[in-house]
Amino acid sequence: MDIFMAVLMLLALIGISNVVNRMIPFVPVPLIQIALGSLLAVAPLGLHLPLEPELFFVLFIAPLLYNDGKHTPRDELWRLRAPILLLAVGLVFVTVFVVGYAIHWLIPSIPLPAAFGLAAILSPTDAVAVSSLAGRIHLPRSLKRLLEGEALMNDASGLVAFKFAIAAAVTGVFSLPQASWSFVLISVGGLLIGAVLALLITSLRALLRRFGMEDETMHMLLQILTPFILYLIAEELGMSGILAAVAGGIVHAIESDRWGMATPKLQAMSTNTWSVILFVLNGLVFVILGLQIPDVSRTILSDPHFNNIEVLGYAAAIFAMLMALRFLWSLVFTRGGRLFGRERRERTSLKILLMASISGVRGAVTLAGAFSIPLVLEGGGLFPERNLIIFLAAAVILMSLLTASVFLPMLSRRKQTGGEAEKLRVQRKVQVQVMEAAVNAVYRQSEPENEGAVSAVVDDYKRWMQQIDTNHAARDTRRRGFRGYCEKETGLRLMALGAERDCVRGLLDKGEINREMASQFAYTLDQIELVLANRVHVWIVFVKALWHRLRANFGKGPLQAMSKMSGSDFDRLRKVKIESCNAAIAVLTRQCCQDNETETNRLVMHYKNIVERLQRFVPGDSRRTERFDEQKKELHGVAIQAERNEVQSLYEKGAITRDLAGELRRMIGLREAQMLEQGELA
Repeated sequence: MDIFMAVLMLLALIGISNVVNRMIPFVPVPLIQIALGSLLAVAPLGLHLPLEPELFFVLFIAPLLYNDGKHTPRDELWRLRAPILLLAVGLVFVTVFVVGYAIHWLIPSIPLPAAFGLAAILSPTDAVAVSSLAGRIHLPRSLKRLLEGEALMNDASGLVAFKFAIAAAVTGVFSLPQASWSFVLISVGGLLIGAVLALLITSLRALLRRFGMEDETMHMLLQILTPFILYLIAEELGMSGILAAVAGGIVHAIESDRWGMATPKLQAMSTNTWSVILFVLNGLVFVILGLQIPDVSRTILSDPHFNNIEVLGYAAAIFAMLMALRFLWSLVFTRGGRLFGRERRERTSLKILLMASISGVRGAVTLAGAFSIPLVLEGGGLFPERNLIIFLAAAVILMSLLTASVFLPMLSRRKQTGGEAEKLRVQRKVQVQVMEAAVNAVYRQSEPENEGAVSAVVDDYKRWMQQIDTNHAARDTRRRGFRGYCEKETGLRLMALGAERDCVRGLLDKGEINREMASQFAYTLDQIELVLANRVHVWIVFVKALWHRLRANFGKGPLQAMSKMSGSDFDRLRKVKIESCNAAIAVLTRQCCQDNETETNRLVMHYKNIVERLQRFVPGDSRRTERFDEQKKELHGVAIQAERNEVQSLYEKGAITRDLAGELRRMIGLREAQMLEQGELA
């Protein structure tokens, strides 16, 4: 039960971290997750979860690297093979010797083999941390691919070097020729085992399909098990499980492209399932990292034998050496050739080299490796300065994450080109792209029984895309910009909702409608207002909506009242909606002026369309109409979610700024409010 509760708390922290990130989007999610994990560890009844290195590698690193290998563009990896090997292998071993000697000189109490071990475990960059940061920062394409390729490969080289350094520290015996041969054998063996096993597994899946076993769930289970099988078998044979997982992912992608092994349904299931798995595993990696930091820090900072300022200075010096060595290594090997790509626009300027140096983020792999250091030596004595080594590793991890989070956005910030017209052109292009994503999502839901609803929703989006051209061409839109347009329309919509509320309240006071009808109207307007409300006002509306939900659970809410209405009650409700729409039109018409003419005309037309639709309603055809409207409502939900996903994807890729993402979400909210209003009382 304790393990179950611990897992629940960790999963809850992952969800909370993403909510916090929406409030403070300039702080990367990994840092928020580390902070939440640390807070959970220091809480009075906090969670203390020992880090088991072997379990950590097989449970988290294997599937994450397998997925990275599956999705990393192979042509880019091949084009950048030389710089990737220079960073993933050459830089790792240079770091081990240079930084290892420097650590021993700086901290004589750490023996030279142990110093080599610390340098080795600090040398690999973390693929999870790199992808988490790169996803939110606009990096040059080749630099991003280089970092991803390096992170795929250098875990193996760093861990192998760490293994031999720690073995030398424990036994006192080290042979450079033997270590070099073992490194080649372990690396090549891991790649071969991963490739062969992946081929066997993909062949098994193809064989099962030929025998008519097309069950998507079974094939999905094989996909999920694959990285664990590859890692465990390779490690059991003494080879690199990490490289086996990477090779397996690459082979899986090659075979899928060659034979088209996934049916559309399996492809959709695979994409959705892996997205959830990756979301959870990525989050758990950083939350677990945060859980370890308080105990690691307390062990050293509360020890009277250590000077806290001096120890933190050691960590800062080691981090500075790693950064400087990475920068110099990249600088040396870019002379006479271009390391990050052949494109002229991606030439290796000082800025690119600095970004490459800062992007070498260390992560949980480093800390997991440090925790694998044995407690005692072969002779029975304690491993020298084990706690200090683990603390220094944790401190360097935090410093690398903080440095990348602060300076990479500054270095990767693109210069603004063009004037206001160019800015509006980009905004229009992105808006259309987001809407096209919604249209494609709706088309994917098309079936013979909902073709009419699909056509209706697609027509709505085509009309909105045409309106974008009109709005961007309008003089007042150019003057106020995108933000002003959204704020103006939101304000007018809230004003119209207020007019509808006043109309319904007046009808209730006159006795023309009963309290149940008024309650249903209030609930509908609250739902629309919740979509439109700002961050301050949203809590008031949310509490009102929650109250309606609680009443509904006890059979007293507007939804239950609506389910008991007769056909005549629905007819009366539609007439009331027509009256409230006319009231909104009257208020909007009175408020119309030159400053808000475009938005006002749009909203007036929106309300007139609702009135016209309600007046065309034929009571005898209610069953078919209700089914059609239910289908439209479902498809609208699919479209809105697709829009939000596209905005988030563009933001994470660095294609749009945080401000533009916020404005796009506000525009999506306006469309969602319009859909909600159209869908009610249909």
